Amino acid sequence: MWMKQDDIVLAKSYAFAVRSVRLYKHLRRQGEAPPLAAQILRSGTSVGANVEEAIGGFSRRDFIAKCSVAYKEARETHVWLRLLRDTECLEARLADSLLEEAEELKKLLAASFSLPAKMLNQSRNNF
Repeated sequence: MWMKQDDIVLAKSYAFAVRSVRLYKHLRRQGEAPPLAAQILRSGTSVGANVEEAIGGFSRRDFIAKCSVAYKEARETHVWLRLLRDTECLEARLADSLLEEAEELKKLLAASFSLPAKMLNQSRNNF
């Protein structure tokens, strides 16, 4: 299911997970919003983990499911980042950089699972 041109999704989702861990550590050191820091850690690292699982998927359906979870986690992380920025728990410059990454990941992930999903639906209709 996974194609060479989609390797960028793997690299970007891993880099995003690393930045999420670093952000968590930064927020904890600053004593800023521990519950939100924990949410960022969970959802931000989940993006990369689910992309990895999608690559190892045993079927097209499995690939689509894991990519959609990664997409949802990217959306969730986007919300937490906006909340941290808008409540001034995180500098706007840093938040905006991470928000751009999250937005790019959402687009890449949506594209990654939309074609396999269409193919899966077409194969169902052929039976």
